[in-house]
Amino acid sequence: MKLHKIYSPITATPFACNDNYMEFIPGDALKPYIRCFWGTRGPVKQEKTNIETNGIVTPDTCMDIMFHVDFTDNRIDNSFCGINDRTFSTTNSNDREKTIFSFAIRFYAWSVPMFSEESMRDTRNAHFDAGYHFSKMKKEIESLLFDVSNVYELIPKVEKILMKHYNSRHENTLVLQAVEKILGSRGMLSVGELINNLHISDRQLERLFREYVGVTPKSLAAMVRYQCLWNDIVFSKQFDILDAVNKYGYSDQSHLYHDFKKYHSMNIAAAKRYAMQNVEKIQEI
Repeated sequence: MKLHKIYSPITATPFACNDNYMEFIPGDALKPYIRCFWGTRGPVKQEKTNIETNGIVTPDTCMDIMFHVDFTDNRIDNSFCGINDRTFSTTNSNDREKTIFSFAIRFYAWSVPMFSEESMRDTRNAHFDAGYHFSKMKKEIESLLFDVSNVYELIPKVEKILMKHYNSRHENTLVLQAVEKILGSRGMLSVGELINNLHISDRQLERLFREYVGVTPKSLAAMVRYQCLWNDIVFSKQFDILDAVNKYGYSDQSHLYHDFKKYHSMNIAAAKRYAMQNVEKIQEI
């Protein structure tokens, strides 16, 4: 499965790199399944602050297992975030000084079943205790976290755990073929074209997608188109809205603007400024 070579989703802040958030590329064996590891570089001290810091999480066609280690209170919190098809806000504040470590695994949505003990049905826009879908893997990873000195030592150990729990029998060939066609078309392949190519009924394909990806093929295709557009907005030196309308099959500029804001919660100009703030901060250092 080499879908990662034709598709690379990004967050609302693709250049974020600071004490509280960094991304780490997995080894070659896991690149087809995991977009990145992310979190803090190691245990960090957080100052007391009553001021809430806000952020946004935009649809990235991924699912995350997250661990938050509180060394001050000697506790570990965890969660599994299913695929999101809408933007949501995050807030953070500290009522006292703490030493914490955050570590997370960001899976491509279609690869999660190979590691999960449960299906992805009803995971859309939902959070769970990681133990519900990954009980054994959760325990093994948590057993490592209090001894962490830095994330670079942790990642190889977590990768071994992930490979140990990888189960190829949980792959579904039809779903992966459908995902490949959706990614290859930049999300512009219709469900009708998809079922004709795969020789499967729309009802059967939708059932399989809800079971293995957590959303319908139509919903995934729409998010993939948004992600491809967002990549162009962020990385194109001269983004041209008319070219994007034609490239991504929108009826007109208004249609593109509306679709983008539906997924990103802000217009293109504001989204680009929000994403580039981190670039400006890096350049100042």
